[in-house]
Amino acid sequence: MTETDPTFDSKLELISFEIAGQEFCIDIRAVREIRGWTPATPIPQTPSYVKGVINLRGAVIPVLDLRNRLGLGMTEPMSRHVIVVIQYEANVVGLLVDGVQETFQVDATMLQPPPAVGSTATTRFVDAIIPMEGRMLSRLVVGSLLPAEQREAA
Repeated sequence: MTETDPTFDSKLELISFEIAGQEFCIDIRAVREIRGWTPATPIPQTPSYVKGVINLRGAVIPVLDLRNRLGLGMTEPMSRHVIVVIQYEANVVGLLVDGVQETFQVDATMLQPPPAVGSTATTRFVDAIIPMEGRMLSRLVVGSLLPAEQREAA
């Protein structure tokens, strides 16, 4: 595929991961790295979905329990859990997930809007559903996952 290919812009590269038995994905361009679980140092008076902070090669970054952030319960981290380090604008954040599955490409035409289910939180966190090969993946809005203070600072 070349940049002159008319379908070049219609392909999206995503990374999928599992949380509470559900599949989610984000744009791979937001991912800086994937790390094994590292215990996070708790910070007082933070929202319940903030597990704490870790030292990422000299930079202290927050780790968010994505299960809790999405309203799917709390994660009790174990060695099998993974931290997906993402960057959104100037913010670097770790997202605690159950496991990373794959990177893949889809045509943008495969994305479908999430159905109205009576909650604005759904469309705040999920901007598309991708039905593929008997699976349903929810594409997350990376910017909405960050705490409000971090989004405002960016």
